This record gives sequence, C-alpha cells and structure tokens, in this order.
Amino acid sequence: MQAVRNHITLIGNMGADAQITNFENGGKVARFTIATNKYAGKNKKDDAEWHRVFAWGNLAKFIESYGEKGKQLAIHGRLVNRTYLAKNGEPRKITEVEVKHVIGL
Repeated sequence: MQAVRNHITLIGNMGADAQITNFENGGKVARFTIATNKYAGKNKKDDAEWHRVFAWGNLAKFIESYGEKGKQLAIHGRLVNRTYLAKNGEPRKITEVEVKHVIGL
C-alpha cells in the first residue's frame, strides 16, 4: 500500500496584508489570502480563485517583512481542514493551506 500525500503548490498574489499573531513564547503565525488566476492556453482569465493560507515561525516572519497586498508568491504546503464556531455559534468548515516553503517573486 502506498502512502497518501498531501501537497499543494500555488503561485498567486496576496489579497491583503497578512494578519500576524504573536505568541507569548515568541512564535508567530501569519494568515492571509492568495489569489490564483485560471489560464486557458496562453490566455489569462480574470476569474480569480481565492485560497486561505497560514504560515508559522520563520515563514511567518518572512511573510510579515516581505508580504503585502498584491505581492506575488509561490507557496508549497499542505491542505488543512478545520472546523470553527462562527459568531452566531454555528459550526463552519474551511480548508486552508499550511505553508511549508515560500518564495517571493
């Protein structure tokens, strides 16, 4: 039996400046969105797909110093599914990308 792999690579632009959370232990997390565009041959379509992304530690520090709205990034990571409670108390499910590698383009 072969192991299941969970990898994703995206190249796109940051939708806004990252939201940085600093922890008491010195760690940090950066949360942001990235927009990717669809391509049909040589033609770029304007239909952007939005992805929720987060990065820990040194990757979060890089995003904090380099990343800003509109910056193009190449990220490689894994998909993470999680559930949280909305303000109205309803459970919500989302899929996010946990960054493992990032390159500023």
